[in-house]
Amino acid sequence: MNWLETTAVAFGIVSVFLSVRQNIWSWPTAIVNVLLYVLVFRDAKLYADMGLQVVYLALSVYGWYEWLYGGEHRTHLKVSRLTARTGIVLAGIAVACVALLGTVLYRSTDEALPYVDSATTSTSLVAQWMMTRKVMENWMVWMAVDVVYVGMFVFKHLYLTAGLYAVFFVLAAMGHREWKRSWEHDRAALAVAPA
Repeated sequence: MNWLETTAVAFGIVSVFLSVRQNIWSWPTAIVNVLLYVLVFRDAKLYADMGLQVVYLALSVYGWYEWLYGGEHRTHLKVSRLTARTGIVLAGIAVACVALLGTVLYRSTDEALPYVDSATTSTSLVAQWMMTRKVMENWMVWMAVDVVYVGMFVFKHLYLTAGLYAVFFVLAAMGHREWKRSWEHDRAALAVAPA
């Protein structure tokens, strides 16, 4: 545990808490968080997670834009639900990425946990994309991934980061509840709106 990991953890908690609240400042704090975690994961030899942070950087910029202008008529984006078709496509992408990335890391690097790291990385990308589009079920995916992350980080002696992902699990449960309320509120408002 060092100052870099501590600072990354603090920005991560703030970012996810702001996401739960659908606050646009979740994206700039996420950018700081991912930049710090590039260094943390490099030092821990968790290369898939290190690379994931670079992708998170791009997704954070995209999410920032989408939350501001991705809604109808370039307005703020509202919470939506995952369609069955999109869910199947995202699951297929995740499985293919796990197989490919895990094999590459296993054969080409000194990666500590190639397939576990690849699974958390691939599934996290799916969840993050869902979050950029305000798909409510992103929180369920995050909860599942967070459980695996806690175990992986304890195994790698990144105890503060393991604690962070335990907090993320709680925040994801809160996020699902809050976003569900928001979605239900928007549906109710649409139902009573004049045609």
